[in-house]
Amino acid sequence: MNHATMSNSLNRRQFLTTTLAATAILTTNVIGLTSMGLTSKVHAATPSSPAVPGLKLPAIPYEKDALSPYISANTMGFHYGKHHQAYIDKTNALIQNTAFANEPLEGIIQKTAGIQEHAAIFNSAAQAWNHEFYWKSMKPKGGGTPAGALSKKLDADFGSFEQFKKAFGDAAATQFGSGWAWLVMNKGTLEVVKTANADTPIAHGQVPILTIDVWEHAYYLDYQNRRTDYIAAFLDHLVNWDFAEKNFTGI
Repeated sequence: MNHATMSNSLNRRQFLTTTLAATAILTTNVIGLTSMGLTSKVHAATPSSPAVPGLKLPAIPYEKDALSPYISANTMGFHYGKHHQAYIDKTNALIQNTAFANEPLEGIIQKTAGIQEHAAIFNSAAQAWNHEFYWKSMKPKGGGTPAGALSKKLDADFGSFEQFKKAFGDAAATQFGSGWAWLVMNKGTLEVVKTANADTPIAHGQVPILTIDVWEHAYYLDYQNRRTDYIAAFLDHLVNWDFAEKNFTGI
């Protein structure tokens, strides 16, 4: 081996030795930082997008598979985890640095309803509110008939529970396109109403008691185009009459 070859070999050996030593020192330092709970400080120094303050996706009051077989965990994953989350995120993005930034959903809805320049804010906020109310309108092993004061009022205003059930089911089935069917209190009388797209009773001075979502994303994975089957399952097996009773007696 000539002198030049020996020199190059030594240079490569020295480079590898130096690199391995530096790596060992860096690894030791990181392990040390981790053991002292300091790695978060290292990561915190990395620039990142600031978290958007404001509204959060509310927890649902049951497990995602708890409404099966009437509403599957798959539907809940998309409907709650994707659609509802998107309405929350969109509302936060739209209200950031506006007069609505610190308003609750109800306040945002009431202050933007009917104002064209705020239509996008209203739609996202109202959909976020409607969905939260919808999740609470259902429970595992729900359905059946209501009891207490609400039952008596349904009989008084609709003639019977069966008459209410028919009115509610018809409203949900005949809502053209996307929307909602509601049981509301309107000026002292229980009524069934339907709203299109993101519209909501709280924008019209009505008190919501119960709702069903009839946007296709609420039922299509489980029922395809059989909206009436979904409505029947909601009324017979999912309605949370305890929630409805609280809304009624709390007026």
